[in-house]
This record gives sequence, structure tokens and C-alpha cells, in this order.
Amino acid sequence: MGFATLLLFVPFLSFVSSRPPPGHHHDKARTNILVTNDDGWATAQIRSEFDALEAAGFNLVLSCPADNRSGTGNSTATPAILAQPCEFNTCPAGAPATGFNATDPRLNYVNAFPRDATNFGINTLAPKFFKGKKPDLVVAGSNIGNNLGTTIQISGTDHAAMEAANLGVPAIAFSGATGSQVSYTALETDPTSAAIVATGIYNKLTVRLVETLLKTTEKKAEILPPRTVVNVNYPSTTNCSSAEHFKWVFTRTVPAPAGTVDVDICRNGGVLVDERTAFAVPGCWVTVSVFSSVTLDDVDAATQRAVVDVLKPLLRCQHD
Repeated sequence: MGFATLLLFVPFLSFVSSRPPPGHHHDKARTNILVTNDDGWATAQIRSEFDALEAAGFNLVLSCPADNRSGTGNSTATPAILAQPCEFNTCPAGAPATGFNATDPRLNYVNAFPRDATNFGINTLAPKFFKGKKPDLVVAGSNIGNNLGTTIQISGTDHAAMEAANLGVPAIAFSGATGSQVSYTALETDPTSAAIVATGIYNKLTVRLVETLLKTTEKKAEILPPRTVVNVNYPSTTNCSSAEHFKWVFTRTVPAPAGTVDVDICRNGGVLVDERTAFAVPGCWVTVSVFSSVTLDDVDAATQRAVVDVLKPLLRCQHD
């Protein structure tokens, strides 16, 4: 994959409103999505997901770290000229701090951390590709490996989504149990490998959730409650070989402290099951949690309810 050097780093700006303009409708033809991750701009997973979202009809731009920055959490830095090549040799040492693919300028790298890639995507790339507008939604991941429970504290994927939410852009962090850190070239050279097959399954699920979210919020002012991140984790595809096998359950990120009152669904008595507990239940369960992009804590019951209501067409009860 080629590279070019037309993009240069500029100071970050700030967007604060998460409300689309009056009369805005979240239909595919006008939905602008920024795609980011922490695994790097040239992994098979992120390129395949980009293609799947594009095939579903969304307007996209990708802004990801130049290299694998998994587990870097809240780290941030000013993007710098590359001291070594981008991952999988997709750009050379000495390349600019930010750059893009020669044949598709929507595919961009940022030589810094996931937070920085998201910020660059929102404040520099989005105005260029989305006619002066910020993204309607940020899709972070799907990460290679799950981000369950307290793992969100160090997850570059979740912190990329948090950066978006704190800049006023609705954000979802996706992570999957099956996968490996392989180049986008594996999509053609090794299409039947477990990692590439899993990528295809997870992509279908990601498109399904995004489409559901946008359909149910089509006439609403906000896609998601402000300063929140929806954390989605896909189980292994080993025993879940088709997207149709997966079921979605609404969860907490961590076990509820004493006295917690969560949204009352699935006859749970006002306390949601946490992600790791739900993951341990047999079956192909996808966990969906909501946490604050400011504190990383699970949100309150009213905020949980707002998300449950828009994702209701997907959600199921584990004990039914």
C-alpha cells in the first residue's frame, strides 16, 4: 500500500457540541463516521471494517496510529516525524508526522497515540472530508482482543472513543476476542485464516449495531448521551461461526458496588450483570456497556435507560 505526504500536523482545535443541526436526520447517505483504533492504520481488521461500513453506505474517514499503540490508554503526544517505518512497512522512516494512502486519502495515519489520532480525525480530517462538519459518530476498533471491565483504563481503543466523546462526538468502542495483528494484505493472501474470518463476522455485527443506533435516533437531537462511551465486546468466533449466532446483552463494565441502582431490565432487580460475568455465560453473547468518558465509571440508571431505548431492537436477556 502506498503512502503520500500531503497531510501535515496542525494544532488541535476543539468541538464541544454533540448535537447535530436542527432538522438533521441520521440516514446513511448523510452519516459521517470517523474510524479509529489503537492497533494501527494498516491492520486487516481496521481496513476490513472500513470497507464494510463503506459498503453499508456511510461516509467515512480513517485516522489511526501509524503503529500498534495497544494498551497506551490516556497517553498523548504531538505527532512526530517517523523514526522508523509505519507498521507493516506502509510508510518509511522519515515520513511526515501525519500522512495518507496514495490511492485513498481517506486512509490516514498519525504518528502518536490513539487519543491523538482521534483528535486529528475530528479537528483536521473531518472538516476536509465532511464539508466543514465534525463526524456524526466515531467508531473505535474493533480492537484485536477484548476490553472488559477495568481493562478500559489502559485500552487505547476505549481512550480513543473517550477523546471523541469529550470533544462532543458520540463514540462506540468495539473489541473482539478473536484476531491477530496482521497486515491488511492478509485479506487477500490469507482470507480463510481464523483472524480474517473473525474480522468478517465482527464487521457484520458492528454494521448492525451502528445501523440500529442510527435508525432509532433518526429524528432525535442526540445519537448518544453526551460524554459517554458505549463499550462493545464480541466473544470468540471459535464456537460462534456466523454473525447470526450472536446475541446482545446490556451490562455494566464492572460489578455493581453496594447500593447501586441500575436500569431495571431483564428482571434484574435494578442491578446489571458486569461484562466479565456475562461473557462467562455459555452462548455467543455480545456485551454492551456504557461508561462516562470523564470518570470511566458506569453511568447512572437514567443514562443507561437512554442507551437501552435506542438499542432495544438488538438487546436480549441472558436468562430467557
